[in-house]
Parts: sequence; C-alpha cells; structure tokens
Amino acid sequence: MTNLENNEQLSLGQRLKNYFSLYKLKTRDIATNAIVAALYVALTYAFYWCSYGMIQFRISEFLILLVFFNPNYIYGLTIGCALANIYSVSMGLTPLDIVFGSLATLISCLLMSPMRHMFIASLIPALMNGLIVGAELTFLMGGNGAFFYVNFGWVFLGEFVVISLFSYSLFFVLMKKNALFPKLINAKRNLQFRF
Repeated sequence: MTNLENNEQLSLGQRLKNYFSLYKLKTRDIATNAIVAALYVALTYAFYWCSYGMIQFRISEFLILLVFFNPNYIYGLTIGCALANIYSVSMGLTPLDIVFGSLATLISCLLMSPMRHMFIASLIPALMNGLIVGAELTFLMGGNGAFFYVNFGWVFLGEFVVISLFSYSLFFVLMKKNALFPKLINAKRNLQFRF
C-alpha cells in the first residue's frame, strides 16, 4: 500500500493534494501515454468492423481501466480515442464523433480515477458512452426520444461487455496473480482495490 493510499488520517486538503499529484507527467509518463494512445488507435482500427456505430464492441476500451490504477492515463486514452474517432467519419459518422466520443472517454476517466471499487468504476464508461454516444447517434439519425433508448442500450451493452466483463476480469486476475503487473502498468493507486 502506498503513502497515497494510506491517507485516512490526513486532512482533506492534503488528500486532494496527494490525489492531484498523480496527474503530474514525467518523461516516462509521457512515453507511456503515447504508447497507450497508439495501442488504443491500433486496436480500434484493427477491429474497425465492431468499433463504430450503434452496435459497437470497441475492443480498445479495455485499456480504460488503466485509469483506475493511474489517473494520468487520462491523457493517452483521451488522445487515443480522438485519433481513433477520426476514422469514424469514413464509417458514416460526422466529425461530431471525434468531439463527443472523446468527451465521453474524458468524462469516464475523470469519474473513474478517484473510485475505490473496480467493478463500479468499470460501469462508468458504459454509462457515459451510452448517454453521450447514444445521444449523438440519435441526433445524427434524426431519431426521437424512444430511439435514444435503443442507441443507449446498444452502446451501453457493448461497453459493458468489453469493460465490465472482459477488462474487469483480465485486470482482476492480473493484479491478484501477477506481482509484476502493477509495476508494468505503473500503478500508483488502488493496489488494494475492492472487487
């Protein structure tokens, strides 16, 4: 357990200072974020057939749980999502997907990073992408309120399967069974996470 996690006796101001210190980028963090962004884009493009549209299972989204262990992965994931969404224009979507898809990722990461329960944190991207991307798809398709719920449901389902089932299981096993994995992903918090 790191000093940043063992801070129950610290004042609220000191706890906030400790938390926001995690967002500082060193040279290694910049390089790691570049690798995460490139990996996100590569996986999205490799599985392009299931990465865009109303029914999407974006395999690259499994990386989003990295934020649960190190908040400064927000940069690489958001940039990777924006770059991956450039291709969405050729898939029939508009440049709005670059903005709103990336916004959904950014908000998800910001909401996930302070959480202590990994499974609950894994539900945040499903909910945010369901709401934001679902609303975007409804707007682009000229649908009504009922059509929004269909879009929300499909996007939520795709994110839930990739993050809450696949990614959660993968990270859970690797964090519990492989002592080197936290060092490999440069984990700075939630080393003793709850389910």
